[in-house]
Amino acid sequence: MEAAHAAFPAWAELAPTERQLIFLRAADVLSRRKTEIIGLLAGETGCGAHFAEIQLQFCLSLLRQAAGLAFAATGQVLPSDVQGTRALALRRPVGVVAAISAWNAALVLAGRAIVGPMALGNTVVLKPSEEAPITGGTVWAELFAEAGLPPGVLNVVTHAPGDAGAIVEECVTHPRVRRINFTGSTVTGRRLAELAARHLKRPVLQLSGHNSLIVLADADLEYAVNAAAYGAFLHQGEVCMCARRILVERPIAEEFTERFIAKVSQLPVGDPRDPATVLGPLINQWALSLITRRVEEAVALGARVLIGGTPQPPCYPATVLTDVPEEAELAFEETFGPVALLEIVENRDHAVQRSNASRYGLTAGIITDDVYRGLDLARRLEVGIVHVNDQPVNDEPHMPFGGLKDSGWGRFGLNFATEDFTELQWATLRSTPRTFPF
Repeated sequence: MEAAHAAFPAWAELAPTERQLIFLRAADVLSRRKTEIIGLLAGETGCGAHFAEIQLQFCLSLLRQAAGLAFAATGQVLPSDVQGTRALALRRPVGVVAAISAWNAALVLAGRAIVGPMALGNTVVLKPSEEAPITGGTVWAELFAEAGLPPGVLNVVTHAPGDAGAIVEECVTHPRVRRINFTGSTVTGRRLAELAARHLKRPVLQLSGHNSLIVLADADLEYAVNAAAYGAFLHQGEVCMCARRILVERPIAEEFTERFIAKVSQLPVGDPRDPATVLGPLINQWALSLITRRVEEAVALGARVLIGGTPQPPCYPATVLTDVPEEAELAFEETFGPVALLEIVENRDHAVQRSNASRYGLTAGIITDDVYRGLDLARRLEVGIVHVNDQPVNDEPHMPFGGLKDSGWGRFGLNFATEDFTELQWATLRSTPRTFPF
């Protein structure tokens, strides 16, 4: 924290051209190391080639877009009723930002946590997950060091399993830290927010999701099936945006189910280093055990397994269940893995009601032949992100990424990071004396 604090004044005042060049050079370094980093993602997080490529391209775009923030406007002129006064609203970097990132999309989540704040003139202390200390931590330190980032602007703190609690507490409570951003579970995010509130610090929280994909009766069935399979099982379901619930209107439910199960049955499971693999190993044994327990609990309560449901350690196959009771954990808790719940809905209103019944509100998808109908439905969904005629897994560096309800506070995204990672200051100027009544 002290190193970040000491580096802040010079970094905040660095000429915009110099700051811009650092981010562009970092992008060049990342591009050059692409093959190596894809291998690291496979070995550290079980990331297959397709999702690794998504992460690489996102981060390249993130760095190149962030370079432009060096020249972004830092305030605006405001009208004043006081004659002779010129009023300004000025944006200033906050200082030290603590960034706490997750393991599942390690490269993206760490990059998103640090690049925006640094591009706005802040310094950062990054704590990656103990499951991904390299791709979520030290790789970023290496990229920026080679790009010429001054010492202390980015600081990476890795740790052993079990030590996260003490380090997170230090990140939140240290007097030098002025902002916190966190990506992870709602349970942990709630504890972090409570601690931050006691210290009057503002967090940005991107938390869990229990996302819906709504398939309306007028949907193109082949497209809907392909979208659902991708949205539910990308990166073996270890993405916060994955479709956990697939809500299908009754007139097409039987045919959709038949085609969807046929599609899912063909998804390859195995080594993430094999380009053909869709479902690689889960992050650890605990995750495998949790999924197994929740599926078994749902079945014991009356759910039916349409496909999958039997672990293949260290992997879990693509699994689809239906008739899942409300009291089963699968029905209301985020299950980070390749498990999707299929539910028949009677109509569009029923689909909205079922989607909004979740305490989470991250993202959703709607598949329909009528985009205007889809947009009408999107406005009724209690989520931070909606994709009409697409599945829920989408992100771009400049978009306002974030959820509602128990899915978090605030928004990531370079065009929106200014709101959370700068301070707004009102300043006035007068070139002539003001008349005072006494």
